Amino acid sequence: MKIVCEKEKLIKALNSVTKAVATKTTNPILEGILIQTNNNEIKLTTYDLEIGIEYIIDSVVEEEGSTVINATMFSEIIRKLPNTEIKIYINNKNLLVIECEGSLYKLATMNPEEFPELPKINVENSIDMEQNSLKDMIRKTIFAVSNEENRPIFTGCLFEVKNNKINLVAVDGFRLAWRDKYLESNLNNFTAVIPGRTLNEINKIITDSFDTIKIGISKNQALFEMENCKIVTRLLDGEFLNYSSVIPENWETRVRVNKNNIQDCFERVSLISSSIMEKEKKYPVKVSIDIGKITISCTNQTGDAKEEMYVETEGKNLEVGFNPKYFLDALRAIDNEEVYINFGTNISPCVIKPVDEGNYVYMILPIRLKEEN
Repeated sequence: MKIVCEKEKLIKALNSVTKAVATKTTNPILEGILIQTNNNEIKLTTYDLEIGIEYIIDSVVEEEGSTVINATMFSEIIRKLPNTEIKIYINNKNLLVIECEGSLYKLATMNPEEFPELPKINVENSIDMEQNSLKDMIRKTIFAVSNEENRPIFTGCLFEVKNNKINLVAVDGFRLAWRDKYLESNLNNFTAVIPGRTLNEINKIITDSFDTIKIGISKNQALFEMENCKIVTRLLDGEFLNYSSVIPENWETRVRVNKNNIQDCFERVSLISSSIMEKEKKYPVKVSIDIGKITISCTNQTGDAKEEMYVETEGKNLEVGFNPKYFLDALRAIDNEEVYINFGTNISPCVIKPVDEGNYVYMILPIRLKEEN
């Protein structure tokens, strides 16, 4: 194998494929990048047995061939080379040689025949989306994915195509995020639960552009395809929450408020709600609603905090406790200027929605407040 490639193209490919390199494994081949040539193209592949990524770039291929090289070492060397053409080839001792201007590196290689093949996916349902739309949907839901492995189905996001609309839903037992989008083409209804880790990595790879990404779903795998990049991932097994049935349709107290203003209040109060010991849980904040006013407060060993805002209110007065992080995660994801915050009782879920956009819903469960003496 002998190739000549521009550093910029190689770095772009490495930035994508290194996201599927195994970090904790007893099999060194999974820590590698499979490099293959085909005519005037190089294909880089990584696969940690959960996520697999292929990336194809144009290059000058002087001799065909393939090899596997340690991903960390290879990518770090490439990053630090001058911004020019890089010559890469296998020498007679089966070492990978990297030449660039005055730089010369020789790295041990692994047998490409031992590299596991990516799953062959028989796509049963597919959808084409603009990358910026998918990026926005992931950003507004992914933070609500569970980290608890005892409920593995909630460590992923639900992809649901239903009645010509795509729903992306994440839930962790304490909160729920739901973003939907109407589709321009008619599609079959289907559902799939995609691991949150996969979506995090996809979100780093796709661009905020109108370029298309094709999503293909099979029985137990998903395929994401872009112009020169392909990502495969396993699907999560199990029954996802019937999300639409748990979101309250009615409210007893409603607040309409500037999103940035209330976000700033929660940011400041959360400084006090964080406990002294870093690993301890945060103290809840108390949200009190009176006519035309909302008060956010917290008291603990660190001190006291209180923020008052004059807002539009409807319904009953209320006192309720929340984890401030859950509120902030939602507010940071919303781009709109104003939000509705709908409350039921002090033990029922709270719902946050943008005022002028109907395709995003965020629900949080309250925390019972300790009775004050």
